[in-house]
Amino acid sequence: MKTNLSSKITLTNIPKRFYQPENAYEHSVLARFEKIPVFIYSQVEEGSLAVAREIAKQIRDRQTASKPYVLALSGGRSLRGVFNEWIRMYREEALSFKNVTVFLIYEFYPLTTADTGSLARLKADFLNRVDIDPAHVHSPDGFMSEESLYDFCSGYDRQIEEAGGIDCLISGIGHSGSVGFNGPGSAISSRTHLVMLDNKSRKKAARSFNQVPSGTVAMGLATILGARNIRLLAWGEGKSSDVRRLAEDGLNGSLPAASLHSHSHAKVIIDLQAACELTRISHPWLVSTHCEWDNKLIRRAIVWLCRLTGKPILKLTNKDYIEHELGELITLYGSAYNVNIKIFNDIQHTISGWPGGKPNADDANRPERATPFPKKVIVFSPHPDDDVISMGGTFRRLCDQRHEVHVAYQTSGNIAVSDEDVIRYCEYLRDVCSRYTADETVRRKAEEIIRFLRYGKKTGEPEQPDVLFMKGTIRREEARTACRFSGVRDENVHFLDLPFYETGVIKKNDLSEADIDIIRKLLTDIRPDQMFVAGDLADPHGTHKVCLDAVLAAVDDLKDEAWMKNCRIWMYRGAWAEWEMDHIEMAVPISPEELRFKRNAILKHQSQAESAPFMGDDERLFWQRAEDRNRATAELYQQLGLASYEAIEAFVQYIPIRD
Repeated sequence: MKTNLSSKITLTNIPKRFYQPENAYEHSVLARFEKIPVFIYSQVEEGSLAVAREIAKQIRDRQTASKPYVLALSGGRSLRGVFNEWIRMYREEALSFKNVTVFLIYEFYPLTTADTGSLARLKADFLNRVDIDPAHVHSPDGFMSEESLYDFCSGYDRQIEEAGGIDCLISGIGHSGSVGFNGPGSAISSRTHLVMLDNKSRKKAARSFNQVPSGTVAMGLATILGARNIRLLAWGEGKSSDVRRLAEDGLNGSLPAASLHSHSHAKVIIDLQAACELTRISHPWLVSTHCEWDNKLIRRAIVWLCRLTGKPILKLTNKDYIEHELGELITLYGSAYNVNIKIFNDIQHTISGWPGGKPNADDANRPERATPFPKKVIVFSPHPDDDVISMGGTFRRLCDQRHEVHVAYQTSGNIAVSDEDVIRYCEYLRDVCSRYTADETVRRKAEEIIRFLRYGKKTGEPEQPDVLFMKGTIRREEARTACRFSGVRDENVHFLDLPFYETGVIKKNDLSEADIDIIRKLLTDIRPDQMFVAGDLADPHGTHKVCLDAVLAAVDDLKDEAWMKNCRIWMYRGAWAEWEMDHIEMAVPISPEELRFKRNAILKHQSQAESAPFMGDDERLFWQRAEDRNRATAELYQQLGLASYEAIEAFVQYIPIRD
């Protein structure tokens, strides 16, 4: 069972020498825009293993010398891969942590229960699964009185000094480039102190912790910089912007992590997805005269050149290429015209108003095949609204063009429904039962739920099964309504309720065989000719990635079936990001009327219209961000000299990995 195939998706062929140069000279040339050492690994697991091995060696060396080793750790998601490797080494390679002392970088404050804090998460993920002495684990006290704060913070720094200082501090990169919740404007001289969290920081923390108080007691930047070694970890496309700013921008008070530029033993450890905005990865022609040019890289370079010069593709000249470090393309293709027409035609051929394929047409230059027609299509939607948010126009067009469209909602999305919505529906249910039935069971259950949500629910506790059922039902019926509105038959709407999601709290379970079995059965029953899956890996709560991994694992199991070999898989985005132009392989134009229709389909999900708890950093409502992104894609096509459309939904094809 392969449960992490999404991390192996490589949209661009990046030569290894650009992210793992062969020698120091090559590294200095390619990484010349970077102001801090950055080490890039192809996958999260590879990077986590490298960090785990480095620290494990240091721990063993100290054990040989009968000396302690002091670690400073955060309790977020970025370190979990490292923790898993250490646990494996403890079980399989006799790695002991008896000489290790741990200082937690931050703890939430004030805590109401011990099991909701950062220390509790660190214990569950790592400390309780190895042989570290509990007396060697130190953490800020999330329960101390306000009067004790000052003395405790200064005492925490003294504890670190008495332990001999921090040998290695390992942390993720937080909101706006923060380190250990030291946000923009943090003083570089600060020691352990109380940090009041802004709304965005609390939202980000809520992705990993069920209850996020108003502040944290955290090591200050001076305490962090006092560590002898620092390793900052960042995984995934969602971290790429912060990574680029950290690595390539100068010292800046608005980017706390940039203070590490002055540390002689600080390193940034990332995967290729987090590296995607670094110059050596995104614009390699600016750091090397020998790029490995393929269609995607040429397209990226020309789109960049068009934006830089303000010209459409067919107006670019030899001079434009030469003046902007792209003369190598002139050498390869002979003239600007030859490159221009090649890429213009390449982008032109991505446009199709027939996302399921146009029947009785030459499909040589179309993104989707003409046959079979009509097709059996499955749209996989992680939550009960991602389908219409990300591809609502294409969704409707598939139905209008008479394809057999199925929608598979992978999770219930129940935790994203507010208690107020449940109370409103339960009050409706109570009143209907009071009028039309003498059976008191349903009415009493509705009143019980109302009382619990109003007076009995405690912050941070798991949802009760009855409340989860109500929340899941609300989302299910909203999704069913949106499907009918789009033209999907009721019997073609599938609610998979994957088990990994059904924990009742923010933290979800790992993907399991049970999840993949459900998707495998659906695929085997329908045997689709075409599939659409969410490739939006920047979603802040991580559910999209798990749902994509579930589909790809099922596809991997079935890839040798004849019908699967003939099934084309398209990845969509929209809720959190949009595909970049160099990756787009199918662009479906959306008319003004279809865009309004898409908005109305999104608004059928009333519980998510304005009060959804997982909106991310984008303050726009989902229908607004979807429309803005679709219009921006259409505008870019127009700026490049192609046809002008109201909006465009974009897709990238996924090819199953062959071992």
